[in-house]
Amino acid sequence: MTIAEASHRTALAGLLLYAAFAPHSVAASAIAISLAGGGWFFRTVASRRLGLVRSKFDLIILCLLIWTIISSVLSVEPLISIAKVKASWCVFIFYLTRAILTRRTALLVVALLITSGAVGALYSLYDIARGRGVLVSAITSASPFKSVGVEPNDTIWRVGKIRVYSTSDIDDVLHSLAPESVVSVSIISRGEHVERQGLKGGPGVDSGIVGGGRTHRFRASGWTRHYETFAELLQMIAQLALGLSLAHLRNHGFNRTFRLALPATLLLVIGIVLTAMRTLVVAFIASAFVIAWRSTRLASRVVVTFALFFLLAFGAVVVWQTRAPTALLLGDDSSSLRSKVAKVGLSRILVHPVFGHGMDAMHKHWHEWGFPGNDMLHLHSTPLQLSFDRGLPMLAFWLWLMISFWIYIASAEKISRNQSDTYSYGILLGILGALTGFLISSLVNYNYGDSEVVMLFWCLMGIALVIGEKHEELNVKLNEE
Repeated sequence: MTIAEASHRTALAGLLLYAAFAPHSVAASAIAISLAGGGWFFRTVASRRLGLVRSKFDLIILCLLIWTIISSVLSVEPLISIAKVKASWCVFIFYLTRAILTRRTALLVVALLITSGAVGALYSLYDIARGRGVLVSAITSASPFKSVGVEPNDTIWRVGKIRVYSTSDIDDVLHSLAPESVVSVSIISRGEHVERQGLKGGPGVDSGIVGGGRTHRFRASGWTRHYETFAELLQMIAQLALGLSLAHLRNHGFNRTFRLALPATLLLVIGIVLTAMRTLVVAFIASAFVIAWRSTRLASRVVVTFALFFLLAFGAVVVWQTRAPTALLLGDDSSSLRSKVAKVGLSRILVHPVFGHGMDAMHKHWHEWGFPGNDMLHLHSTPLQLSFDRGLPMLAFWLWLMISFWIYIASAEKISRNQSDTYSYGILLGILGALTGFLISSLVNYNYGDSEVVMLFWCLMGIALVIGEKHEELNVKLNEE
């Protein structure tokens, strides 16, 4: 085996490891990508070939990166914003996947993503059945948790980043701390996860909590603690499974792949619903309808439409049971705060319309610039956040990129639809759904600022080009003949 071959296998192993860890751990995912990147580097040195060809997206990506750097240098807080530029590294995955993957290995990555995501959704079902944390039935006036706003009917599930399941667990964590130590506490209050700072512990400090058992009313997050990230990832992975199932249903009926992909889709969808993320449920339904309409015939469209209406009703029940009673009508505190923050952010965009305020500069000027509350430190909307941080030109570049990706993938999916490779067709159909759902969610979530979500986004865009370019070449040959 040559050095180039060994390096290529190392890079491929890194991408497969990334697919296995992507729904669960950003640290493990980053390590896997580093392994893949190292393999690509040594393969390039040994073979003297990058394994890349130019794409129509390179110029747009370059514009995005250059504008990000310029806006950071000209930021209201340049030191903060320049430090944030390193988050742009995720675009490396787009080129890594294109350099390493083939149609066959891309299918392996997609299969691993679906399997891993389904396992995470299954764990979420177990986690909810088992229960989480300690439900506070009463709290003494001397309790240290009073200082962080814990009230009866709240649930304490982490103290100092350590999960707890009983009052004795809480006391053990508090007693293990050095005198006058201050740690964070993770609380579930009216279905919402809240992180509070300032809990004091130490030897002899008791919780002052009367526990009422574990709670089953919380938002699923798999092995992570970020239900927003978990929901975003599952939405994209569920679209991959749905795309494969619909493609095989169209071309081969109820074959083995359909019988495997459909249950995986259902399990992933249940995982999304259990996060009680209203926007992600709607985003999945809307994007699923788009790809179902593109891939199925009339009878199947009717079945899919009824299934999606059922999913919407199921999601509404879960939101009603898990979150505040007014959450369904957007009357909860979370919706109200989002609206207020968005209005303030929108009103300030014209203060710095060209280069923006700078990435993360708002963290230092939150109250000074008129933003309400203390817990929400971004605008919860990708278009708004990009305009606020990096100016309106950045928003234009981002829209240019997203529209270009959508048109390209839709075209590649249409070309592959009538060719014999159903797996490639299903992957492209799924990626089109994933991109559509990502864009719908981006309207009210800053998902482009979530590194785990962006890593998967760039990975899927790279896979789309790997498969799409092959089918474009085949289509050209067929037309020439």
